[in-house]
Amino acid sequence: MAEDKPPAPIANPALLALRDQIDALDGQLLRLLNERAHVAEQVGELKRRDGTPFFRPDRVAQVIHKIQAANAGPLKNEHVAAIWREIMSACLALESPQRVAVLGPMGTFCEQAAIEYFGGAADLIYCSSFDEVFHATASGSAQYGVVGVENMTEGVVTRSLDLFLHTPTHVVGEVSLLIRHNLLRKDNSLNGVKAVLAHPQALAQCQNWLSKHLPDAERRAVSSNAEGARLAAENPDFCAIASERAATLFGLHIVAHAIQDEAYNRTRFAVITLPQTMATPPATGRDCTSLVVSVPNKPGAMHDMLVPLKKHGVSMTRLESRPARTGQWEYYFYIDLDGHPSEPNVAAALDELRALCAFYKVIGAYPRKG
Repeated sequence: MAEDKPPAPIANPALLALRDQIDALDGQLLRLLNERAHVAEQVGELKRRDGTPFFRPDRVAQVIHKIQAANAGPLKNEHVAAIWREIMSACLALESPQRVAVLGPMGTFCEQAAIEYFGGAADLIYCSSFDEVFHATASGSAQYGVVGVENMTEGVVTRSLDLFLHTPTHVVGEVSLLIRHNLLRKDNSLNGVKAVLAHPQALAQCQNWLSKHLPDAERRAVSSNAEGARLAAENPDFCAIASERAATLFGLHIVAHAIQDEAYNRTRFAVITLPQTMATPPATGRDCTSLVVSVPNKPGAMHDMLVPLKKHGVSMTRLESRPARTGQWEYYFYIDLDGHPSEPNVAAALDELRALCAFYKVIGAYPRKG
């Protein structure tokens, strides 16, 4: 004789009434969102007719700031911003889907940075290297690209700096991500791990943890953390260092959470595009100007390069050097400045600096994040 099943719990009438209220509100939200989408389609037609840019990050920022200012809660402002960014991304996809090149495969932090900037409706193009991201953007097969440029603990991504030197693209935005590295594996164990696969930056950011917990495992550099996760999904002897999203995508266990050596580990990503796709964003009052220069190899040249900045009160927030590869022990200097080229003191400093340089190129001017 079959056992009697316990009776189904009786729903609280007050709870049912609240659920009905939520269902009704969801219906209203859906109708309003579709009304907004219809208006966005009309905006797209006007932009197409006038030849104006479809994607306007300054407009996105204005809308989100206005919504946050009107937010009476209980939703937090950061959650409101995330919701509205996705709404605007979905509406923009109706006007003109934005093709964005990122480091692949799916599950990279570069992909995460692109989604944070463009929203989930962007058409992502997955590339095997930052070289390919630059090429896809410069050739026009992607309208935008997202590349890593600097990590708080390991410094600059040198390949990105080298690629900025001769590319026709410029930087129009940046994303700062808090990076949490996780150890991923097919088996939920550290036993028998022969190799740990990750991007070189991730391996460097986790070296103390790896030395303590997996001292005998090979550290193998691959093109991206997500590529390491893909390979780990095929070989039980491998582990990968990657995001929680990569674990989900490739069906891996998170054997250890947050193994980065520095708890507050952030990476800057640059958003690049051709000038004809998007011009330099207007000044916001909180901007960064990035440039690369070289000066003649003579005594005092480095000092002379800094004089215009001091003279006009322009703060330098980053200075990196890279060999010029001329065989003459010459260097390119990558500089970040506080301010925007449209500001008189920044413009004056840049004019004087340009006159001192053997090579001078503004990489971009864009709103600063983080």
